Amino acid sequence: MVARYVMSIDQGTNSTRCILFDHHGRLASVAQREHQQHFPRPGWVEHDAVEIWRNLQRIVPETLSGAGVGAEDIAAIGLANQRETTVLWDRATGAPLGRAIVWQDTRTEPLVTALRSDPGDEFFLARCGLPPSTYFSALRLGWLFDQVDGLRRRAENGEVLCGTMESWLIWNMTGGPDGGLHITDATNASRTMLMNIRTLTWDEELLAFFGVPRPMLPEIRSSAEHYGTARSLLPGVRITAALGDQQAALFGQTCFSPGEAKCTYGTGSFLLLNTGSDLVRSRHGLLSTVAYKIGEQPPVYALEGSIAVTGSLVQWFRDRLGLISSAPEIETLARTVEDNGGCYIVPAFSGLFAPHWRSDARGVMVGLTSYITKGHLARAVLEATGWQTREVVDAMNADSSVPLKQLKVDGGMTADNLLMQFVADVLDVPVVRPMVAETVSLGAAYAAGLAAGYWPDLEVLRRNWHRAAQWIPDMDPARREAEYENWKRAVERSLGWVKPPRPP
Repeated sequence: MVARYVMSIDQGTNSTRCILFDHHGRLASVAQREHQQHFPRPGWVEHDAVEIWRNLQRIVPETLSGAGVGAEDIAAIGLANQRETTVLWDRATGAPLGRAIVWQDTRTEPLVTALRSDPGDEFFLARCGLPPSTYFSALRLGWLFDQVDGLRRRAENGEVLCGTMESWLIWNMTGGPDGGLHITDATNASRTMLMNIRTLTWDEELLAFFGVPRPMLPEIRSSAEHYGTARSLLPGVRITAALGDQQAALFGQTCFSPGEAKCTYGTGSFLLLNTGSDLVRSRHGLLSTVAYKIGEQPPVYALEGSIAVTGSLVQWFRDRLGLISSAPEIETLARTVEDNGGCYIVPAFSGLFAPHWRSDARGVMVGLTSYITKGHLARAVLEATGWQTREVVDAMNADSSVPLKQLKVDGGMTADNLLMQFVADVLDVPVVRPMVAETVSLGAAYAAGLAAGYWPDLEVLRRNWHRAAQWIPDMDPARREAEYENWKRAVERSLGWVKPPRPP
C-alpha cells in the first residue's frame, strides 16, 4: 500500500500538535493539547515533560482517527519543537529529573552577566555563533550542576541524559529505557551554546568550559534523514526529520534561497533570513544559526532575530489585566481608536532579545496621560510587535548585502489584520501569509517527506506554496520615522532596570 500522509508533531511552548499532511501540503487531520505552564518563582518558567509525552500519546490516535487511517498510511514522522527548553532524565527509568526549564526562563541571569565580562561574547560567538544569554541551554545545565547534588557525577557515568523536547520525544517513541534513540538535529544543537557552528559537532572547548559531560548529550544528526522507526504510538513508522520550530517554519515557508525571510508570530516572534552556505557573523545583535541540513548535503545557515514577547503580551493583556476575554478581541478594541494616543509598551518581561540582548531590561509603559483609554493600550500592545520587528529587520538589513524586499509571515498573530498592516507599514515592505498557516508543522512534514521519498525535491515543495493574504505599506514616511523614534526612546527607558547584585 502506498502511504497517503506524512505526520508532523509540533511540540510547542504552550501545546503539542499532531497534523497529517498530504502530497499537496494540505492539512488532512489535526489534534492538539495544551500543557500547564509552571512559574515557581519570578522569572522561572517550567514544563512537565511527562505531561507533554502523555499528551502526545493521546493526540496521535486522535489525529489518525480524524482522517480515518492507520499507521500503515503514514510515510514518515517529522518533529518540530520549542528549541532551547531543556529536559534531563534518568537513562534507566526514563523519569525526568525535575521539570524542563523553558527557553523563556531567566534564572541564569547572574551567570550571563559574569560570562559577558569574562571571557566575553567573542569567545562564544567564534565557536557557537551565540552570545551568552538566559535563552540558551548550556547555562541551564551549569545552573543545575550547581544546584543538584551528584548530578555531574551521574552525568559523567552516563546515567543521566539531556536534550531538547524532540530528543525526549524521539527517545520515548523509539523504546525509552529499552534502547530508545538519544539524538538531536543540527538546528536544535545549534541553540545550546555547545555545538561548533562550523563542524556541527559538540565543541570540546565549550564542553570543557561549561563542564558538560559528553555522555549525557544526544548524537547530532541531519535535520532530514532516517533516524529509526517508532516502537510506540506508531510502531514501524519511520522517524525521518527533526527541526527547531523556527527553522521548521522557514522550511515550511519554502525559504530555500539566500535572501528569503520569514517571521513567525507566536508566544515570541522569530525572524529568520536564509544566508545559504555562508555563515554570516552579525555585527548588529542577530544570531548565526543552522537553518537546516538535508541528509549529506552541506548545512544551510540563517540569521535570526529572536523577540521574546509578542503573543504573550496579548495573553498578559487578557489574563493579567483582564481587559479582554479572548485574544482576537484585542484587534476589535484597538480599532476603537485611531492611534496609540502617544502610549508605547516595551514588553521586556524577561529582558530584551535581538537586537539588544539586555537581560537587565524590564517592561515599561510610557506616554501615559489621562487621555489614554484601554483602546489606546490595546493598540500599543499590537504596535509593540511591529516595532520590535522593525528593529530586527533594520539589523538584518545592516548585516545582509541584500535589503529585505518581502516578509513571509505565519503564526497565530497573523490572523490580526490590524497588526499585519502595521508590520507592513513600519517595515515599508509587503507582508504575505500563505494558505497553510501551520508552517512549523508543515516544515517538519516537508523535511520528513523529503527524507522518506514522499516528495522528490525542493521545487515540488515550492509549488505547494500559495499566498492567502497580502498587506501593502500605507503609512506616511514622516509619521513612520517619528513614531519609530518615540519607540526607541521608550526602549531606552526599559534598560538598566535590574541592577547587578552587590558584591559581598
